[in-house]
Amino acid sequence: MDELPDYLTLNSNGEEDSISVSLLKGVTVDGEKRTALTLREPSVADHIAARQAGKNDNALAEVILIANLAEVPPDAIKAAKMKDYDRLQEALGFLNG
Repeated sequence: MDELPDYLTLNSNGEEDSISVSLLKGVTVDGEKRTALTLREPSVADHIAARQAGKNDNALAEVILIANLAEVPPDAIKAAKMKDYDRLQEALGFLNG
């Protein structure tokens, strides 16, 4: 795996990886501002569920997938600033291999 930038931290317990993402602007979840999110390693089922929920809209499916992996509502990811979303996409890319 390539070296991660300083705003991404790989967490590995041997069975499943996750990546903690430090956000520049942060996202609001249940009225609370979060400046970091952790994405768990996705499964094939996660990808299938996100594609089905996204109704063949690839951008929406990706938002749903990231939200699911971070255990936050999709609206929190939709409201993210693009600099933060780019970081979340990069983390997802590393987890996807």
